Formats: sequence, C-alpha cells, structure tokens
Amino acid sequence: MSSEPTFPRALIFDCDGTLAHTMPVHWEAWKEVTTRHGLTFPEDRFYALGGVPTRDIVRMLAAEQGRTDIDPLRFAGEKEEAYFRRFSHIGPVEEVVSIAREHRGRIPMAVASGGSRHAIHRVLRHLDILDWFGAVVTNEDVVNQKPAPDIFLEAARRLGVEPRWCRAYEDTDLGIQAIQAAGMEAVDIRHHTRPV
Repeated sequence: MSSEPTFPRALIFDCDGTLAHTMPVHWEAWKEVTTRHGLTFPEDRFYALGGVPTRDIVRMLAAEQGRTDIDPLRFAGEKEEAYFRRFSHIGPVEEVVSIAREHRGRIPMAVASGGSRHAIHRVLRHLDILDWFGAVVTNEDVVNQKPAPDIFLEAARRLGVEPRWCRAYEDTDLGIQAIQAAGMEAVDIRHHTRPV
C-alpha cells in the first residue's frame, strides 16, 4: 500500500466567476466606464478576457482604438468604483463555495485571482469566506498575468505544496490555460455549475 497522501494536497480557486457571481456585476461596471470614455468593448470579449487585470485590458483597448488620452490606471480606478457601487448584487457560486467549505481546515486552500488585492479581499469578506484560505494571490503579486501560470504557481508556493499536487478551479479559458501551464489539475467550473 502506498504511503503517498491522497491527491489533491491543496485546492486553489479563482475568485471572480468561480467563487463569486461577480462577472455580471463587473460587466455592468465596464459598460458604465467604457461608455463614459467612448471605448468599444463587446460583452463577448469581456468574458473572453476574464482573469486579465482591468489596467491591461484598458491598455489593449486604448491601443486598438487609437486612444492615447486614456490613462489605464485612472480608468481602472473608475471601473473599480463603479463595481463597488453594485457590490450588494454579488453572491456565492454555491457549487464551488460548497467544495471549499467541505475541504476547509482539511487541506490547504488558496485564491488565485487576476483582480486587485483590495477588490478580491472585499469580495471574500462579503461572502464571509476570507479566513478559509491560507493565501490570496492577486494581480499585484505577480508580473505575468493569466494565461501565464505565475499566479497559480505563487499560490502553490505560499501554501507550501508542489504544483503537481494542486487542483485548481476556474471559469475562463485563460484561467484554465494558466492552471494547465502550472502543471496542476484544472477544473472548469462552467461544466459543473448552473447559469446565473
């Protein structure tokens, strides 16, 4: 009989769209601020870029649309304000939160999100689950964002668990690519949850 511990030895969760039903709220905030600034940002592209920091999306959109007058960091601040004004509409993705609840205190768990530290901590506090996680890694903690594996690798490092022993949960193609690039088992929650 093998003495190897049962797989997985750690769980890592994306936040937006995975633990929390934030994506429709983020989309409403994006619509408000892109309209204000006259930027075009189709909804399908917004969802395709899930996990990419706001500032990086704004840089991309501004460059594509020849808008040198837009400050990505200022825009990101405006978008975050618009998002926080809608915060009461955020609830848990219960199918995923129940997995975290079941494993709480049994194996190490982390959050690995492309969101800002302030926003992600606020969401996790809002859901009353922040203290479930031994590490919360956000876009400020790594240089290379999803689909690079860095954010998931950093989460595993902080938990003290080798990536190959981690199972990670995501709701976007870019996030799944990042998990796979990190050498972890990827769970695409879109196949396991009901639509909002």
